[in-house]
Amino acid sequence: MVEIAEQENADAIAHGCTGKGNDQVRFEYTIAALNPDLQVIAPWRIWDFTSREDLIQYMDSKHIAYPDSAKNPKLFSRDRNIWHISHEGGPIEDIENEPDESIWVLTTSPENAPDQPEIIEIEFEAGNAVALNGEKLSPMDLLTELNKIGGKHGIGRCDMVENRLVGMKSHGLYETPGGTILYAAHAELESITLDRETMHYKDVVAERYAELVYFGQWFSPLCEALNAFFEAVNKNTTGTVKLKLYKGNVTPIGRQSKYSLYSEKIASFGDVSMYDHKDATGFIRCFSLPSRVKSLMEKSNSI
Repeated sequence: MVEIAEQENADAIAHGCTGKGNDQVRFEYTIAALNPDLQVIAPWRIWDFTSREDLIQYMDSKHIAYPDSAKNPKLFSRDRNIWHISHEGGPIEDIENEPDESIWVLTTSPENAPDQPEIIEIEFEAGNAVALNGEKLSPMDLLTELNKIGGKHGIGRCDMVENRLVGMKSHGLYETPGGTILYAAHAELESITLDRETMHYKDVVAERYAELVYFGQWFSPLCEALNAFFEAVNKNTTGTVKLKLYKGNVTPIGRQSKYSLYSEKIASFGDVSMYDHKDATGFIRCFSLPSRVKSLMEKSNSI
């Protein structure tokens, strides 16, 4: 939007977000970060719109066409992109009952998913998925195909009450079949290519990173710095992961990488050339020393 506004010599960007959502913050934070001279016009916050009915009445007064279904009181709001689709509003605001099956559009219910599992294989290069079942695909084509496959098997449904950035709680339904599969595959590959300390710290940082993205702070200095961190972490996340898809579940059943830190020889109970079972005795005594000292102190003080 900012690029187009600059090309058109525009002095403002308008959006149709309501005053309750997170998206308004994401849009305007990004606009401010990329071109703070651009003004933002948000009719929902300027005019006296408080509901969908107000919007419909305004459109009627201006003879603006819209689908007849928009007047349906049971209509809910949907946002869709290449990654997923979200559903909010209408009957979804009821958090006590299971959503009606008709709401879901990308995924088959796990109960109605195929009775036979499907095996797929995803190839990664430096953390990026590059091939599906041996076929090289662009990121968009690969994700599109995974959405189809995952949706067929009822994968990627999420029913959650979330904490919006603006302060309120909201109930949303999300369908992310392709993303769910990619996340599982990527994590499984990392399990063999990352050392323990890096993996554990990456998990800590990832939570903060997700929060930055959720808040729309993609172009903040911290997010840019974390991008560099994750790029470094993923430099050896190269290899393939085999997954079994079955009735809403994604189960890793195979993984391989030339950068794998897993050694069957070392892990074997029978081999002692690199790790002798007796070595554990000294390690455990050192590792437990602080607790041993604390226990001795407590016993001494209790006498």
